[in-house]
Amino acid sequence: MKKIIFPKSLKKGDKIAVISPAGAVDASQMEKGIEMIKSRGFEPVLGEHLYTRFSNGYNYAGTEQERIKDINWALNDTEIRAVWASRGGYGCQHLIQHLKMKGFTENPKWYIGYSDNTVIQSYLLKKGYASIHGQTIKTSSFGVTDESYDLIFDILKGKTPKYSLESHQFNKEGNIEGELIGGNLALIYALLGTRYSFDFKDKILFIEDIGENFYALDRMIMSLELAGVFSKIKGLIIGGMTNMGDEKENKSYEESFDEFAYKLISERISRYKFPVVFGFPNGHIKDNRPLLIGAQVKMKVGTKVKIEF
Repeated sequence: MKKIIFPKSLKKGDKIAVISPAGAVDASQMEKGIEMIKSRGFEPVLGEHLYTRFSNGYNYAGTEQERIKDINWALNDTEIRAVWASRGGYGCQHLIQHLKMKGFTENPKWYIGYSDNTVIQSYLLKKGYASIHGQTIKTSSFGVTDESYDLIFDILKGKTPKYSLESHQFNKEGNIEGELIGGNLALIYALLGTRYSFDFKDKILFIEDIGENFYALDRMIMSLELAGVFSKIKGLIIGGMTNMGDEKENKSYEESFDEFAYKLISERISRYKFPVVFGFPNGHIKDNRPLLIGAQVKMKVGTKVKIEF
């Protein structure tokens, strides 16, 4: 089993690069998050194209070449100690064939993000590096919980999280330990069959998503099944499923953990015996608690749920 490398802890004064690898952002959306980095004693360093806008069927944060330039700078600059994505959206798939890692391998650093950033995190894990699946900078302006960011800063300073949850009616009991992989379901699905896909064998898989029709959710879960994913993994954690289906028809549309989405997933995985946790607070939700992709995790599922790194 490949030994996963964890970046060194940060100390006050260390520089954190803030980049936009996918969708465009406005400066007003970033002010609170950038100030938060400063208030914790770190120095935010803004990517050259952080606020660039390039419209090509979608509002990207710059052309592919501009976004590639920024992420390669952030990953390889020796003065940068962590890289924090401004947001997700779409566009990270454009970058992964062009990532340079020489400086990064000599000076590993935390990469922080979620949503479309799942692509980058899958790439890093294939290279043997852990990352933080947690809030982006932009979401700090959306009223997310302070704890969502507090826990990220704890990780940056060397403290790993422990989570205790109430049981869920769809949970499957069991105690396991394994390497955590995953992120946004749509991106896990998009990478299937490529050389950038996660290695699912004997792993604990985490999934979350937003804004999908129920048939699209079912299609992605079916694709994972047809690809043999559920026959390979040791456990499954399901996070936020929000804004699912038709807003006018779905009474749970604004809920963090959509009840029908959960029912659909539960039915699809019913024949598998691995432990399952529903309702983990990570995803496109206000209370988005960070997870360590690539870390060994102990998962205990019973009348209570405990997840420890």
